[in-house]
Amino acid sequence: MKRTGLLLLALALLLAALQYKLWYGSGGQRDVAALKAQVAAQAAENARLQARNDALAAEVADLKGGGEAVEERARAELGMVKPGETFYRVIDRAPAAAPAAPSADSHGPAP
Repeated sequence: MKRTGLLLLALALLLAALQYKLWYGSGGQRDVAALKAQVAAQAAENARLQARNDALAAEVADLKGGGEAVEERARAELGMVKPGETFYRVIDRAPAAAPAAPSADSHGPAP
């Protein structure tokens, strides 16, 4: 009987040691959770970069494929116009400053 109790105690200690390693040791649950979070963050970054790459690839294909995209960029970025066109630049003027209102401390015109 004493031998069985000793065997059970040894098995319980072994189980406790294995559980400790599983939860807190190197490669344990904490490390796995941290790695999963890191993988999720990297996947989100990869998706963002893939979307940017797709947009750039579409823009390159558009520029290679037709003259309309090249013309649009030349007009927008370089300010180019076609022969025979007249270029007008509209400049918005800043609104004039409103006249200053009399302060609440004054009680009418100064003598």
